[in-house]
Amino acid sequence: MTTSAIIFMIISMLLIWGGLLAAILHLRKHPDIPMSELPKDHV
Repeated sequence: MTTSAIIFMIISMLLIWGGLLAAILHLRKHPDIPMSELPKDHV
């Protein structure tokens, strides 16, 4: 692999794992509403 390919791979992996980490942290701070607590007209 060339140097540019390795750099591109590292950047892509950081973007994917960073997005996953951001999504996990967001869900920990703002959990989803359980289906039992939804109003009946939204089910």
